[in-house]
Amino acid sequence: MPLLLAVCSVAAQATTKPPAGYAFPPLTGRVVDAADILATADEKILAAQSERLERSTGHQFVVVTIPSLGGHRIEDYGLRLGNYWGIGRKHINDGVLLIVAPNDRKLRIEVGKGLETVLTNAEAKRIIDNDILPAFRAGRLPEGIRKGATGIVRELSPALKPVLKKAG
Repeated sequence: MPLLLAVCSVAAQATTKPPAGYAFPPLTGRVVDAADILATADEKILAAQSERLERSTGHQFVVVTIPSLGGHRIEDYGLRLGNYWGIGRKHINDGVLLIVAPNDRKLRIEVGKGLETVLTNAEAKRIIDNDILPAFRAGRLPEGIRKGATGIVRELSPALKPVLKKAG
């Protein structure tokens, strides 16, 4: 069993019910496509990226699509979902979620406090604006999710940052 799922399943067992008024999909892996946006091949690519990131840094990253936020603000939904699932190492708080809610036309990169200096709000906004939104606006949601995930992994992987910044 991958480390992520082992850690998350323990955390999820400790909290058996989502917060009142929230309906969360079950954590089934590194990619939870409850909105059914991604092809199986995309899910495998994203899961492999997440697994490589965790192996090299320890940081946990989950891509989640949900049809709707159920009337909640995406900021609240993301924070509560990450806590409920137990994403990130508890003593470091280094989990990241890429959340896409297509019916609400919302997306967010939710970053644990332990990574806020590594993946800043400005960097998350740049990934959303430059990598994700252009594909979404063209109706290519899977492409936007893949590009966004790649941007997140790039920012969280110290070994990749200097190489990618020199090339760009």
